[in-house]
Amino acid sequence: MADDALSTTFAALADPTRRAILARLAGGEATVTELAEPFAVSLPAISKHLKVLEKAGLITRGRTAQWRPCRLEARPLGEVADWVEEYRRFWDGSFDRLAEHLRAVQEGEAR
Repeated sequence: MADDALSTTFAALADPTRRAILARLAGGEATVTELAEPFAVSLPAISKHLKVLEKAGLITRGRTAQWRPCRLEARPLGEVADWVEEYRRFWDGSFDRLAEHLRAVQEGEAR
């Protein structure tokens, strides 16, 4: 994933309303009106959030007659998870080395 695409995805995920919308869409597709229900914001505000999510590739909008369902697109989330996983492995290795060092220090003090 290109750094600019990753930045766009993280920027989209930075907002709690957008994360809540994604959580709702994880349960299945929904219309803009359905997505707006739990929020105390206007439909145009929700539409702006949806545009950010769509630009990041996190959602798609379909068209079935007059019904325009939004759907979660998991690919960018998988790419974020892969990026985070690299750093998790780094930190796990660092903590393992620290634990080994502390064990060696404790064993040296015990003697």
